[in-house]
Amino acid sequence: MAGPLSNIRVLDLSRIMAGPWAGQILADLGADVVKVERKGVGDDTRKWGPPYLKDTEGKPTAESGYYLSVNRGKRSIELDLASLEGQDVVRELAKQSDIVLENFKVGTLDRYGLGQAQLREINPRLIYCSITGFGQDGPMAEDAAYDFMIQGMGGLMSVTGTPDGEAGGGPQKVGVPIVDIMTGMYAAISVLAALSERNSSGKGDYIDLAMLDVATAMLANQAMNHLVSGKVPERKGNKHPNIQPQDVFAVRDGHMVLAVGNDEQFARFAEALDMPELATDPRYAKNADRVRNLDVLHPLISARLKTRDLTDWLARLGERKIPCGPINTVPMVFEEAQVKHRQMLRKLPHPLAGEVAQVVSPMRFERSALEFDRAPPLLGADTQAVLAELGLFKEDN
Repeated sequence: MAGPLSNIRVLDLSRIMAGPWAGQILADLGADVVKVERKGVGDDTRKWGPPYLKDTEGKPTAESGYYLSVNRGKRSIELDLASLEGQDVVRELAKQSDIVLENFKVGTLDRYGLGQAQLREINPRLIYCSITGFGQDGPMAEDAAYDFMIQGMGGLMSVTGTPDGEAGGGPQKVGVPIVDIMTGMYAAISVLAALSERNSSGKGDYIDLAMLDVATAMLANQAMNHLVSGKVPERKGNKHPNIQPQDVFAVRDGHMVLAVGNDEQFARFAEALDMPELATDPRYAKNADRVRNLDVLHPLISARLKTRDLTDWLARLGERKIPCGPINTVPMVFEEAQVKHRQMLRKLPHPLAGEVAQVVSPMRFERSALEFDRAPPLLGADTQAVLAELGLFKEDN
């Protein structure tokens, strides 16, 4: 069977990361995603390199790694949205689409006659999702935003990194544009929810999604820790604020991640350490006590873990079902036996490079298997085909 969204068309007017991430999710699910790019220029991320994909002769192409990470499965057309001709094409696409994704500054598409009210007037069943830094209203609505600044404004960096006073102390951003990615995830969830509601009402909807709202929602347990206790969450490096022991620990030949999740696991962990008395010590037997007495417990664990090599600990703890693992580099991730088994890395045919590697969707369906056969498109590669479907000529572009 085709993907579960094979009957859906998405008009993707977005660029950079958050909107395109949502579009890629929908494309992976089988939707026909038509990506509209600025004529002659394309998505900003096309220039966000190096690195760039190399062609079959080993020469760099204009396809950046950043662009290739977020545009799989789409069709690309080039348009000048400032022109009447370009606007007409978008309207024709909107008539035949189920979903619109866009992340222009507030009011920009309204000036082009392509705002949500204008497009939903010509297609009342249209689901229109606007993604901005701060939303469609409020004192910062018209301000530009990028993931890095929102990680700071949204509080994420205040709880990420080593505590002040320690080596390397200070706020840190996450190593991937996590707010962009999560905003894309929320966008995909939102439009699918609106599709479900449309099945009942027959009407489309408008979704106003803000990156700062997403970052605030992402504070999750750290937000509730503050709201319940009144205390300001602090950076604890790799230490979990609520569950212990969970941290990065040095072993004899490197480091490992340890994530003991409950009291039963801690008892088995103490046994693996040959320190079973820890599990019956009233200072450590219960998680709440371990959190309170971490300053004493942590050095005891650290000293014992330094007595064996990583492979020894992974085997010893693995036998007892204690969650732990190595700290892999990115290349090492793709060498993990489980990652290979799940086929998370695939190679798709590419018109310039012959093939291009892709980290594919983690979603798996029993009846509607996802297909990965369309590489991120070259700029404007599908302009003629899409215009022909609309009954327009290329010179009308």
